[in-house]
Amino acid sequence: MKVAIFAGGFGTRLSEETTIRPKPMVEVGSQPILWHIMKMYAHHGFKEFVVLGGYKVDYIRRYFLNYRNNRTDYTIDLKTGRVEWLQGMSEDWKITVLDTGADTMTGGRLKRAMHLLADAPFCLTYGDGVSNVNITALVEAHRASTNWCTLTAVTQPGRYGALHLNEASNHVIGFREKGATDGGLINGGFFVCQPEVFELIEGDQTTWENEPMERMIQLDKLGYFHHKGYWQSMDSLRDRMVLEAAWAQGAPWKVWKD
Repeated sequence: MKVAIFAGGFGTRLSEETTIRPKPMVEVGSQPILWHIMKMYAHHGFKEFVVLGGYKVDYIRRYFLNYRNNRTDYTIDLKTGRVEWLQGMSEDWKITVLDTGADTMTGGRLKRAMHLLADAPFCLTYGDGVSNVNITALVEAHRASTNWCTLTAVTQPGRYGALHLNEASNHVIGFREKGATDGGLINGGFFVCQPEVFELIEGDQTTWENEPMERMIQLDKLGYFHHKGYWQSMDSLRDRMVLEAAWAQGAPWKVWKD
């Protein structure tokens, strides 16, 4: 199963970092948060990624083109150009980096990857949030349903819009704004999708979180998986500091082994 990752936004609320690089490439523990997300999925056996780039997409391209060079010891013959790779750290990942346009909305970004994703169910997430969510269990829950999409419901106080849930059927039945003291569940951004979701995306200016998901609610095709563990997004410099502190203390989302 492929994993599509939204990685093309401007990250304006983290402008201290994103003036020079896209938000998914902002580092936590000396590694881009995108790398942390991919390590999470790879731990569960999902190692084929489609990165939906846009703003400063060349930064992401250079990172992966140089990934092996920067992490593996080598011997180079400068006369012939022959490189012998020695012991080092690499990954058994397959990565496609797409330029989906600087001004394209999230739904449009996904639509532009339709040719790579429309032949089978796929995972989808944002390039700025980490969690110890059990991806394997999430996928199994989706496969056991008839939903077009299963999202991950998490608890987060504060500024996010909360979900209305039908706990008997594990379906999302609506969204609402929430106040700072509201402890309701929110969309944690880890999805499993059927190819049918592409039918709900009109074009570049479609926002994934709006029309497509609202339409799935109307069709009773949007399910949820309740994750009760760690979840944290990186929307601001403060969030990055929270993640750095968590990394220094062992990183609750670090489900993989070095």
